[in-house]
Amino acid sequence: MDDDIRPGEVAVTPPAATDAGLVFIGRIHTPWTVRGEAPRQGHPDGPVCRIDVFEPWIPALDGLERCARIEVIYWLHLARRDLVRQCRASDGLVRGTFSIRSPVRPNPIGTSIAELVGIEGGVVLVRGLDCLDGTPLLDLKPERKPVVPPP
Repeated sequence: MDDDIRPGEVAVTPPAATDAGLVFIGRIHTPWTVRGEAPRQGHPDGPVCRIDVFEPWIPALDGLERCARIEVIYWLHLARRDLVRQCRASDGLVRGTFSIRSPVRPNPIGTSIAELVGIEGGVVLVRGLDCLDGTPLLDLKPERKPVVPPP
């Protein structure tokens, strides 16, 4: 955990985690090994990244190849979890954690909409991720289509 706290940030002691059990269904492989290297948001023209899906979840990939873009949901396993007020590096303003997209969250779940490059057995190849190499995978979903309001 990074112990650096910017001026105005507030850390708390989080309660013990006792209310949910998550199963990591795979592991994400990207070129980035430290937070400072990873992009702040994924880019569709970024490098191809590999998602290794574990057994017994590989059959759940059936049909995913029909999706041009998928939502990748992952656990930010290296993120601290104790800040309730944070200072974004980009503007220096202190805000509540829930009002910004920082990886520092009580439950550090990350999401990216990624371009599907291909599927090879239990390996999903995508572009557009922003997480570190070795990040645990929580879920894969087809991209949610935006709701178009009636004319």
